[in-house]
Amino acid sequence: MIDFTLTEENRLVKQTARDFCAAEIEPHIREWDAKGEVHREVFARMGELGFLGAPIHERWGGLGMDYVSFAVLCEELEHADTAFRVVQSVHVALNSLTLMQWGTDEQKERWLEPQARGEKLATFALTEPGAGTDAAAIQTTARREGDEYVLNGSKQWISLADLADHFLLFATVDREKRHRGITAFLIERDMPGLTTGTIHGKLGIRAGNTGTIFLDDVRVPAENRLGEEGEGFTIAMSAIDQGRYTVAAGAVGLAQACLDASVKYARERHTFGEEIGRHQLVKQLLANMAKGIEASRLLVWRAGWLKNRGLRNTRETSLAKWFATDHSVQCALDAIQVHGANGYSNDFPVERYLRNSKAAVIYEGTSQLHTLIQADYLLGYREDRPLRCPPLPAQGFAAG
Repeated sequence: MIDFTLTEENRLVKQTARDFCAAEIEPHIREWDAKGEVHREVFARMGELGFLGAPIHERWGGLGMDYVSFAVLCEELEHADTAFRVVQSVHVALNSLTLMQWGTDEQKERWLEPQARGEKLATFALTEPGAGTDAAAIQTTARREGDEYVLNGSKQWISLADLADHFLLFATVDREKRHRGITAFLIERDMPGLTTGTIHGKLGIRAGNTGTIFLDDVRVPAENRLGEEGEGFTIAMSAIDQGRYTVAAGAVGLAQACLDASVKYARERHTFGEEIGRHQLVKQLLANMAKGIEASRLLVWRAGWLKNRGLRNTRETSLAKWFATDHSVQCALDAIQVHGANGYSNDFPVERYLRNSKAAVIYEGTSQLHTLIQADYLLGYREDRPLRCPPLPAQGFAAG
């Protein structure tokens, strides 16, 4: 039986995250966004609270948080600003959860434990200038030389590129094999030949770092390989399942922020002698926002319920990500409409919400890709097969 009543732990996470955002992010985010400032010290405080190891098993330095709680955490962080949910996506979901699933005990001790404790910041590096949705097309190469691999190539649109200490990076050992040649590596910032740069002029998420990675004969010990040669594509896809979950949960938070701001404004703004919330078409905009938010949240929690039980959830997570991110964009558009001309100014937060919302319908699979995924499941062209590794363990205090 699925029970979506929040547990005491779920509610505690929600309140802790909300208090953190109210104290550390919300008073400053308009300025940070306007100036494009990234404040790593806020990420450090997230680490002190355990956010950076939220769903990681306690054995490896994390909190052992259940996946509904993790969704609630992501929702509250993005309610404040997308940049801070992004850290949960790349550091926790794409990197740390993947390392917990696929890494050896030695790799977990070396990389996962300091990440879960918030001592080291980590990210995920798959996308390249010529390879996004078509991940099998990556051109970064890994050549085996004795007990090392030599990596050459570049990555683009990498969150935390200039801040991360650790990188889960993908390269091909044989381009002719396409996805069967892709291999995963654990890279450290101080490795000679690795450099990074910041991408400027982004539409949104300006309080977060996004950049490029360049690899020029970077020598990586074979012990830094995650999984086997040629197993990287499977590892990357399992990671993206985790990343999509955090993006979906964050989109619920952004949509909720749009609704909260719109309700507040509709009660404060008067036209024709009454609150604009009294006008029927404004009510329609607000009601449609609320309708989609409730549906989005339930889709996310259903995926979390499956995750809590260690069950495959690729289809459900894809649907949650597709629906929630599309709806968050619509909520942001409607929020600006409710605000009228004021919504076009950064005197109000809804213009930032619109700019931030657009990225989520692109990364972790475009809305068009998720449309095809869902159709392929319906038509029987796609089915979930067991991964070549054990699923992540069910978490400690699952709801329901």
